[in-house]
Amino acid sequence: MSASRVLAVADREQPPAVIDAAHLGRMTLGDARLEREILEIFVRQIALTLKRIAGAAPAVAAAAAHTLKGSARGIGTWRLAQAAEQVEAAAGCGNAQALSAATGELEAACLEVCTAIDARLGKGKDAGCAFD
Repeated sequence: MSASRVLAVADREQPPAVIDAAHLGRMTLGDARLEREILEIFVRQIALTLKRIAGAAPAVAAAAAHTLKGSARGIGTWRLAQAAEQVEAAAGCGNAQALSAATGELEAACLEVCTAIDARLGKGKDAGCAFD
């Protein structure tokens, strides 16, 4: 196998980035200050949304997850968007067990994104991840 083929296979095996930097750059027009502001707002939105979802009626959880899904897609945090979509779907079905599992996945995705944002913004460990 050629070296370029080995590299191509290795690239396909890499997990996707937590934040799609190219997408985020397009959405912020390459403006570093705007990117920082949007990411800081998004971290606050994550915390508020997770609090809103916790123990909420299914319709409230679905609406909150839907909003977070749109914001996550806007900045290129695809795993978080998918997890929010799963919460939205589970809440819509009224299955408490599925909603609980989906919410757990959403919390994990949120922690991952907050950690990546903190690193991207040069903040200390867990600076913006206080949503317990």
